[in-house]
Amino acid sequence: MAEDMTSGEAQSASRRRLALLHSDTEKAGEAARELSQRAEFVPIEDADIVVALGGDGFMLDTMHDMLDTHRVLPVFGVNLGTVGFLMNRYKKAGDVAARIARAKPLTVSPLRMEAITQSGERITYCAINEVSLLRETRQTAKIEISVNDKVRIPQLAGDGVLLATPVGSTAYNLSANGPILPLDSRMLALTPISPFRPRRWPGAILPDRSRVTFHVHEPAKRPVAVVADQKEVRDVAEVHVEIARDKELTLLFDPGHALDERIVAEQFIT
Repeated sequence: MAEDMTSGEAQSASRRRLALLHSDTEKAGEAARELSQRAEFVPIEDADIVVALGGDGFMLDTMHDMLDTHRVLPVFGVNLGTVGFLMNRYKKAGDVAARIARAKPLTVSPLRMEAITQSGERITYCAINEVSLLRETRQTAKIEISVNDKVRIPQLAGDGVLLATPVGSTAYNLSANGPILPLDSRMLALTPISPFRPRRWPGAILPDRSRVTFHVHEPAKRPVAVVADQKEVRDVAEVHVEIARDKELTLLFDPGHALDERIVAEQFIT
């Protein structure tokens, strides 16, 4: 059992209607059956809070589903995956309602990406981790980068470039040698991917009020795809990215296991 709640916490927890979602792994399914015997859950359309069982990928899928349906609820993630960077620890005999009563909310803002294809089609997606531009063929991508309508890099030649949120700064961005951003930094990481020119450009840290535009040079000869988390648009000519202020998401974490602490700790892992 979890630690004893105060009477006020118990009443607050009992008023919250919980929905239970889980990934399609055997481990997550077994945990869902166990939790269903210990707490009452309702359909997601009737819920106040979502309990998500799985890994980071399932958590991202859950949040994207809410963004797509325009009904955004706080999410308490429970790790039944591998890394579980966005999740809380699984406690086999724990009281999930009690944990949620004590959980600390963390608000994160996704990116809004508008891509304009070579044919002129406009496509908009949100990204919780990052928006990345990647070459589609063996040809090096050549991309102009503007920040708030001012050209900062006339031509970046390489495999591509990405713009990451603080939540996503420890994902693809970190693998591309980008900086880790604390959640309260209100910054974005602009990181080149295998840059050839400018050879020594390490990227940039931008205020999260920035609007970043990527213009693809020679798009027919050097085709580029853009990916907003898992959603891809191919053969783009131009991409605009900025914070989606109207799409804020709330993650719930056990005390002492908040995502901001994990981001700090990640910088000391060797």
